[in-house]
Amino acid sequence: MKIAIIGSGIAAFEAAGTARTLSPEAEIVLYSRERVRPYRRPALSRMASEEVSEVQFYIKPQAFYDENRIRLELGRTLTAFDPDVRQLKFDTGETESYDKLLLATGAHCFLPPVPGMELDGVMSLREYADLERLRARLDAGVGRVVVIGGGLLGLELAQSLLERGCEVTVVESCPVLLPRNLDEEAAAVVQAMLGKVKKLMPGLNAAFIDVGYKKDAFLHYLDLGPNFNTQQKFLKQALGEQKGEKKLPAISKLQLLPEIEKDGSISNVLKVGQEVLVQIAKEPISTKGPRLTSELSFAGRYIVLIPFADKVSVSTKIKSSEERARLRQLIQSIKPKNFSVIVRTSSEGKRVAELDHELKTLLKRWEENIPKITKVKAPALIYEETARAVALLRDIFNPSFQNIYVNDADIYHNIRDYVSLIAPGREEIVQRYTGELPIFDNFAITKQIKSLFGRTVTYKSGAYLIIEHTEAMHVIDVNSGNRSKGSDAQEKTAIDVNAAAADEIARQLRLRDMGGIIVVDFIDMAEAANRQKLFEHMTKAMANDRAKHNILPLSKFGLMQITRQRVRPAMDVDTSEACPTCFGTGTIKPSILFTDSLEGKIDCLVNKHNVKKFALHVHPYVAAFIKSGRFPLSWKWKLKYSMGIKVIPNQSLGFLEYKFIDSDKNELDMMEEKEIK
Repeated sequence: MKIAIIGSGIAAFEAAGTARTLSPEAEIVLYSRERVRPYRRPALSRMASEEVSEVQFYIKPQAFYDENRIRLELGRTLTAFDPDVRQLKFDTGETESYDKLLLATGAHCFLPPVPGMELDGVMSLREYADLERLRARLDAGVGRVVVIGGGLLGLELAQSLLERGCEVTVVESCPVLLPRNLDEEAAAVVQAMLGKVKKLMPGLNAAFIDVGYKKDAFLHYLDLGPNFNTQQKFLKQALGEQKGEKKLPAISKLQLLPEIEKDGSISNVLKVGQEVLVQIAKEPISTKGPRLTSELSFAGRYIVLIPFADKVSVSTKIKSSEERARLRQLIQSIKPKNFSVIVRTSSEGKRVAELDHELKTLLKRWEENIPKITKVKAPALIYEETARAVALLRDIFNPSFQNIYVNDADIYHNIRDYVSLIAPGREEIVQRYTGELPIFDNFAITKQIKSLFGRTVTYKSGAYLIIEHTEAMHVIDVNSGNRSKGSDAQEKTAIDVNAAAADEIARQLRLRDMGGIIVVDFIDMAEAANRQKLFEHMTKAMANDRAKHNILPLSKFGLMQITRQRVRPAMDVDTSEACPTCFGTGTIKPSILFTDSLEGKIDCLVNKHNVKKFALHVHPYVAAFIKSGRFPLSWKWKLKYSMGIKVIPNQSLGFLEYKFIDSDKNELDMMEEKEIK
């Protein structure tokens, strides 16, 4: 029997391997119009600027096909086939017969129906021949390239072209890059944008601004900032609206205009189509778009730099009048003209050298990013906030930090550099985690997440909270659980449970970043003095919460109302686990056969895919079973298959879930079709 396979990608390769397994004696022929054996197509984007090894490029060496008796017919283009007589016809006019035919030609790059796409300079990058044509163009001295598609491969290609010295433009139809990898919240890390007024709402005294999101952003008149007129004067000069040519004016030489009216109207300041500089103040939440402000700010650890103004403000949390006066005078002497500075609480006691260094760093960010205004068209990104991890440390780092563990190499270096900058000599507390266990499992964080982010939260002596999230508010119900409910101890029990609940609620609000309206149903207390004590206790418990909040005393219904600043969606972690074996059917295959199924997959990895070293991640209970006994199952597998296997307990997996991870930390998909339905 002759099995003919048309194609040269991963699908064709897998089909050939499967055919050999099912039909040991069959003649297997793989036809490809390409002149190279099956290879990994994603590597093409990297090869525009660098050569990759044969191991990285080709799926298997030539020896694999020789050993498995798979004949490669390369450079042959199929033009037609006749299923009635089972015959293939090629572009050379030759014909060949077959018994079984499999078409595995894969997908092809989509060329948008735009006039000019048929021209010679437009090409796709799907095959090795495409790469050769692209390299020939680059070697000929092509300087400007447009990449259509802002996905992972498109950006990889753009990076390769930049390394070749090309000027690269990436065109993406979605409002954000990596649209299949990033959600709206992840894309909302942008800080400053050039937006365009899309719609005025005089009734709300606000405007909707197009900043590139699916939903228009909201800008209220009060969020324009008092110095909006000066900012617009600067922007008009930069966009060339006054003299007809784009030229970035020096902000230090700019004449500050009078502040806008506090009770003015949005329609007197903005018009439809007008371009404005804005900053995201609140991320998209539910059905709402982002909330904007035109009062731009560049936040540092000690100070905040605000352009188009000229004053110094000192945090009111610095109680010492002498220290406040010192900081005000110090900053006034070093700040640049036409910039305001807010002195943060963390600057208390800091030397002039530290504050001056940070001021220069923030000013450099402005000078490096603001020239982009003259080169882009709204809506466009002008400035992006620093990495989330660094921004978090900027706000919360203090001398009590003992260790910071990071499992990502790039983030590790960023954090270490930042700590060395803000706390010289303490960069050693930043440590790279390289353990076998997932980092959250190693530090018992996975267990904490699953116990803390569920609907029910147990906290003290059997008492528990029920936390419900709705569109309008968050509702928390306090329950005493199995605590004594005797009449003689009822009031005391209520006091103890409510006080502990207040501490836990304050903690949960910070952990989940819950904002908006929070209503808490505490256990009823008969005495007014006890209700007042609970209010004072709650106020004290939330005193260290960095988010703005207000707390009202208990109502006559025993309800406490809390409002807390909401700048992003609340952290909502689904702690329930989908059944990995029945998938909702209610019936499973015998669990005692699970290890047999795993062994079958190991056999496939070793003997079929030639993977000799990998890690098997399973539930901790399953891992304990595999590694238990005088002669553990893991040892038997190692001896039987002569490979290096590590069994890693992973708390994030369900009871009968598993993952195979290779030595390069890549997950190997070994799921069977029936397991993913």
